[in-house]
Amino acid sequence: MSRLLIVESPGKIKKLRSILGAGWNVQASVGHIRQLANDGSDNLGFAVENGKITCKYEPRDDRAKKTIANLKSAAKQADEIFIASDPDREGEVIGWHVAQVLGIKQPKRVVYQEITERAVRQAISNPKSLDMDLVEAGRCRDCLDKLVGYRGSPLVWRLNNGAKSVGRVQSATLHLVCQREREIQAFVPQNYWSVFVDYAEGFRAFYHGSTQASDQDETTIDDSGSDAKTDESTRVTTQAEAGSLVEIAQNNPHQITSIEGKITPKKPPAPFTTSALQQAAGSRLKFSPEQTMQVAQKLYEAGLITYMRTDSVSLSPDYCAAAKKWLEQNNADNVPQQVAKQKGGKQTQEGHEAIRPSDIFKSSAELKQSLPDDQFKLYVLIWTRALASQCKPAQIRKTIVISQSGDVQWKAKGNLVEFKGYSKYWKDIKADTELPTLQEQQPLTLAQADSQQKQTQPPSRYSEPKLVQLMEKKGIGRPSTYAPTIKTIKTRGYVGLVKGRLQPTQIGMEVDQFMGGALPELLEADFTAQMESSLDAIAEGNQEWQDYLIGWNRSYFAPALAKAIQGLPEPTSNGNGSRTLEKSRTKCPSCSQPMSKVPSKKVKKGHFLKCEDGCTSDDGRGLVMFWSDRDSKWQLPQAKSDKPATPAELTDYPCPVCKAKMEIYKYQKAGEAKQMLRCSDPKARSEKKHKDAVYFASKGRWWSPKHGELKLE
Repeated sequence: MSRLLIVESPGKIKKLRSILGAGWNVQASVGHIRQLANDGSDNLGFAVENGKITCKYEPRDDRAKKTIANLKSAAKQADEIFIASDPDREGEVIGWHVAQVLGIKQPKRVVYQEITERAVRQAISNPKSLDMDLVEAGRCRDCLDKLVGYRGSPLVWRLNNGAKSVGRVQSATLHLVCQREREIQAFVPQNYWSVFVDYAEGFRAFYHGSTQASDQDETTIDDSGSDAKTDESTRVTTQAEAGSLVEIAQNNPHQITSIEGKITPKKPPAPFTTSALQQAAGSRLKFSPEQTMQVAQKLYEAGLITYMRTDSVSLSPDYCAAAKKWLEQNNADNVPQQVAKQKGGKQTQEGHEAIRPSDIFKSSAELKQSLPDDQFKLYVLIWTRALASQCKPAQIRKTIVISQSGDVQWKAKGNLVEFKGYSKYWKDIKADTELPTLQEQQPLTLAQADSQQKQTQPPSRYSEPKLVQLMEKKGIGRPSTYAPTIKTIKTRGYVGLVKGRLQPTQIGMEVDQFMGGALPELLEADFTAQMESSLDAIAEGNQEWQDYLIGWNRSYFAPALAKAIQGLPEPTSNGNGSRTLEKSRTKCPSCSQPMSKVPSKKVKKGHFLKCEDGCTSDDGRGLVMFWSDRDSKWQLPQAKSDKPATPAELTDYPCPVCKAKMEIYKYQKAGEAKQMLRCSDPKARSEKKHKDAVYFASKGRWWSPKHGELKLE
């Protein structure tokens, strides 16, 4: 029996073939194979008729066309087909598209969290059906994003500043960055003084207020702009007051009035979710979110870690048992009686695992030799975090000493790790600040009293990991969207990295300000988060996706868009007295800029496309494209040859559509001479039903992606 396993990434094929052995063919879809077609109203690729949504899909690109042909060929030779796309919403949608193009009515869906022999064989032995709730949530997301992007983006084109697009998640994320930039621009620094005393007993204490005042527990502002307790003194706002406090300290005896000490347990951190991994890799390894996910993908494909797109903090019983065994063998004092319970987010997908190593006992020395440096570093980060989550809490002795001189109080803090616990593996506790042995009412010897002038600092710009953390906290996007969203606003030229921080460009600020007036709701985190919650409700089977999408567009987006367009000025003149041409979603094949729609009554579509950036075609003329009904896409005009056409060679093979004789057509592709069989009737060839009625020369035979090998009857 021949079996076919279809996965997403070609990087998994070698590993899976080694696991499955003979009788199995493993092929990859190479991610998504289809997308919403760029046709119909506003090129959305879907239409609403009688309260129902009809979607039209097309191959994403030429590579996808080739992949689909290869999958169809492999499927014909297989007795049994399994779909093993990635275990998330996006993977479920990819699996559905694969089943659709292969014509599989009841596909066998297999899901595993790690590419190990045990996990893969167990998944194949227990195939499931496609989760249509997840599929519908994914399809709704695609339609929603295209609706917002394709109908919203033309608004910002009118800025004529190079702005390219808006997006449902993209615009809300850009707004966070621009909002922080405006806070920085509006910030007015203020001077203040930190007052302290140093004691001969070997510690420093900070001004903590007066016994006659009630401001002893004031909060101060840290460098991120948020209220936070600090080791600095209670803030003093004038130099005169600071000098007066120093004078009191110098002229009065000092004595300890209270000592408070207690041991506080610090709970182990949860194992990595996607967001937490991106944050940790950013701060500890200086990886961008995009780089983190690329490296994690390679570790997953190699079978070294579990799936890296997850919002779950759960770990499998098998891993927990293995971690306990590892600790018993290597660090028995760190085995807890009961592992700390970790809480996931509200929308955590059940059945998923956190990111962890597939085999905790795998030799790190061996991996260091076999893995590239970036992969090894990220693997160690994942290994230590997952193990730390299974350890005992750290035990920290916290001590607060209050001393007094005159009516002024001074405060010192001590922080001592008495038992490392999990922090032996995951180091997230600040260095010890150990106080000497002290007692209440003990007199102290002043070594010096002084003050230091400081200045309040503006809020910090976000690093990429911090922005991911904020996106997760506010519910903007989901694990699979964090890295690509940040990449998009960077590649669009809306933000740039300055000293490791995200700073909006002038274009980015202009787009955000414009959208704040045109479609303000799309910038609000709560509004975007509510849309994500609705998609989650669809994924859970609690909301019908077409009703939601139609309702959202009817009740909010269409009216908001119409109102935004009414408030905009008419398109500006292009300098020649004529109006600026409307931009198309189709990009110039030469410069990749959106092409302009040129109205024309001579073409069926009502317009053709022209590049206004000066690109030329092979004949030296301005680059234009025309719509082909036969191929359902925009195409460059066919160059006319001065040479007379070579008569085609007729064959005895019948056309599979109209039974006319087929002819041998010779052509060039990538500098190589090629030939194929096609219908000899030129008029018939232009019909859409003849689109796939071709056979290509391949290994001494004629072969068609649709009709298979040609054999003369």
